[in-house]
Amino acid sequence: MSFITDRIVVFNKYRFLLYNLVVKDFKLKYRRSVLGVLWSMLNPLIMMFIITVVFANIFRFEDEWFAVYYLTGWLIFNLVVEGTTGAMGSIMGGSALIKKVYIPKYIFPLEKCLFALVNTIFAMIPIFAVMFFVGMPIRPTVLLFWVPMLYALVFSIGLGLILATLAVFFRDIIHLYTVWTTAWMFLTPIIYPMELLTENMQDNLRFNPMYHFVSMYRDLMMEGTLPGLEAHLICAGIAFVFLIVGLLVFKWKQGRFILYM
Repeated sequence: MSFITDRIVVFNKYRFLLYNLVVKDFKLKYRRSVLGVLWSMLNPLIMMFIITVVFANIFRFEDEWFAVYYLTGWLIFNLVVEGTTGAMGSIMGGSALIKKVYIPKYIFPLEKCLFALVNTIFAMIPIFAVMFFVGMPIRPTVLLFWVPMLYALVFSIGLGLILATLAVFFRDIIHLYTVWTTAWMFLTPIIYPMELLTENMQDNLRFNPMYHFVSMYRDLMMEGTLPGLEAHLICAGIAFVFLIVGLLVFKWKQGRFILYM
């Protein structure tokens, strides 16, 4: 119990640093940008327009709310990819600071995931705008949007810790992960509806963690249904298993980080 208490005390000591790092990343991302934070909202809208033209019109997907379908899937997927990609290079990016003063090293991957969460919250605004524009009913369940988002955040922190550890020792993982995220996107029902797949393919797709986070988010945002206990157990189980594994891997190897920076 004292171990957990000590970790909470240490985290509380550095929470202001964590906040300042998020603010710094936010300012750097939109520095010298005419539209600034509006890009967090315009980017998904531009991608939605392109994807809708290609898939909903050319491929004739019969879904009157395809734009919302795409945006809800993209938002959760982008939260994880942006957070884990940032976390992967966070230790190397913070090496100058790590070498000078003592800072809990997990602060850096955690900050990147929280920064991705901030961008995701801004990106929710276009979803409501598009829902209103296409005449899609906005149901009370949308107030629980944060639940699958929280599961996805915890998952991204765990995966981000693993990737951050691997990237210190094997820099090639950074390039390989970029390839993997592209494949991962097509293995997740973001663009295409599940109904297009065979029953066997649908069963296999359920081994993809992102499928469960995206499905829960869409149930709340589009279907107006509350996820059942099984859905929560699956999402929470995936998220916290990855978090625990990530923490263990990171703690195991962090003592040797300084030798490879």
